[in-house]
Amino acid sequence: MSSDVILAARNIHKTYPLGRTELKVLRGASMTVHPDEFVAIMGSSGSGKSTLMHILGALDVPQRGQVTFDGQDLFEPEDSRRIPVVERESGAASPFADRLGGGALEVFRNHLRNRAFGFVFQFYHLLPELDVLENILLPCMVGASVGGWFERQRNLTDQATEIAEQLGLGHRLRHRPNELSGGERQRVAIARALINRPRVLLADEPTGNLDARTGREILGLLQELNRKGQTIVMVTHDRWVAEQAHRTVQIVDGRIRSGSSD
Repeated sequence: MSSDVILAARNIHKTYPLGRTELKVLRGASMTVHPDEFVAIMGSSGSGKSTLMHILGALDVPQRGQVTFDGQDLFEPEDSRRIPVVERESGAASPFADRLGGGALEVFRNHLRNRAFGFVFQFYHLLPELDVLENILLPCMVGASVGGWFERQRNLTDQATEIAEQLGLGHRLRHRPNELSGGERQRVAIARALINRPRVLLADEPTGNLDARTGREILGLLQELNRKGQTIVMVTHDRWVAEQAHRTVQIVDGRIRSGSSD
């Protein structure tokens, strides 16, 4: 593991409106991630672990604190941030919440979300009308112009096919999500997250919707990716799952309590 820091959160505060009151989810959480590391963020339901991951991946905006990627700030100064106003019934942030603004930092965040970060969620988020290959290629389509897509389509399709085969999906390329098992759907989601060769893979409860055996298979796949150099940040409420990572940080009362924030 490198001594450098690729991703860092400092003094993160996040509050959601809840009727006439406010729900304080994060209360000064700080942590760092090093290249090639496999970090687990652990906490009980509603502890803020998913919210922290979404902020690390620039999917949500904190009211206070800052996240840096390769030393560069992801968010504007606190007094000039535009915070999405979404009333939540729980402390869980909504994926893809930050789509406000249009300055240089928003362009940078868009680039990170498409190229530098890969996202895997508990419920897969596959498009049912697309087959496996098309779902894997979605980030490439989103990140390219029409001309650029057609110019690179063949090479990207070959790359997506190779990743699918490595994940045991070579015989499923033309199947749609409703024709796949839960484990296969999660493998498609992982392949989609890897297609743009992200610097950091962010996985939110990647085994939470799977049976025990399939969950172990997905964890083994993540460990193998990490051995090959993929940096991974994984959210989980399961202690055994967290123990498969290099290091565990635990969120209690909106702050990092154990595992060290480095």
